[in-house]
Amino acid sequence: MTIEHTVAEQNNNVLMTVKDLKVHFNIKSDNAWPWEKGQALKAVDGVNLTIYEGETLGVVGESGCGKSTLARALLRLVPITEGNVVWLGQDLTGLDKKQMRDKRQELQMIFQDPLASLDPRMTVGDIIAEPLKTFKPELSKEDVKNEVRQIMNRVGLLPNVINRYPHEFSGGQCQRIGIARALILKPKLIVCDEPVSALDVSIQAQVVNLLKELQEEMNLSLVFIAHDLSVVKHISDRVLVMYLGNPVELASKKSLYDNPQHPYTKALMSAVPVPDPKIERGKTIQLLAGDLPSPINPPSGCVFRTRCPHANETCSTEKPLLSAFSDVHQVACSRLADIK
Repeated sequence: MTIEHTVAEQNNNVLMTVKDLKVHFNIKSDNAWPWEKGQALKAVDGVNLTIYEGETLGVVGESGCGKSTLARALLRLVPITEGNVVWLGQDLTGLDKKQMRDKRQELQMIFQDPLASLDPRMTVGDIIAEPLKTFKPELSKEDVKNEVRQIMNRVGLLPNVINRYPHEFSGGQCQRIGIARALILKPKLIVCDEPVSALDVSIQAQVVNLLKELQEEMNLSLVFIAHDLSVVKHISDRVLVMYLGNPVELASKKSLYDNPQHPYTKALMSAVPVPDPKIERGKTIQLLAGDLPSPINPPSGCVFRTRCPHANETCSTEKPLLSAFSDVHQVACSRLADIK
């Protein structure tokens, strides 16, 4: 039994299947001639995963690992170089702009910077109502206003602020506006691209708890991207660990946090602060050697080998793919049996 079968039994229907997804950007130097070919920046380089109804898939990794590019690729907000994104049995990569626009009723996104994602010239009411006006033009103005007031109340915004502008709100309130805008069409999947990273810790907890409540209430599926492993642990059912555009570990939350297998995941876990001072002082932090390689010129074979303490010659020639470690745990490491 694979991880996919186990999670499918727990989370019912498959919503999205991602097959060998690659997103490469053509990068040219400033002094390059117009006819010269640029270099390929491999932001995402071969991701396979399945997203199920009602679950939260957490995505973690250091800056530059391709988390945000993956998020945008799932919704076709950036061009896909290779691979497929299949939504409810339909390949999104084959849709034209109009067809993809219709699909956006079911696929929404919450962005990292709450204020920058809101139009400063529009009132809160108009921002939240915009998707309704686009996809449900048959609704009357009164119906639209009622829908907006209802969703504002649900995300913790007083309906009497409907005519205010984004700059009049705090960061946490602006993120609630973004959540309301994403939910107004009652989508099936919301991609959250670091939605709490710009917020204070106390506000982070409020927003994460709100998302969990809304998920249960509306049977939402979430892709939750973050740097903070503690936040990801709190909200996720499964967690995908990425490094330099490649998936290195995919597991259930409990299996990943209780028993991380990949050396990169272990290093990330060791850096998570522990609230107990005695445990925090006594733990060993596994520091990674060197710097993150360039995605323009990634290492051959295993992309993590230049920073891995267990790398050997085989790691430089063979690119490891995710393989089953247990029913709910997959790891991409050719030396896994030797380094346990």
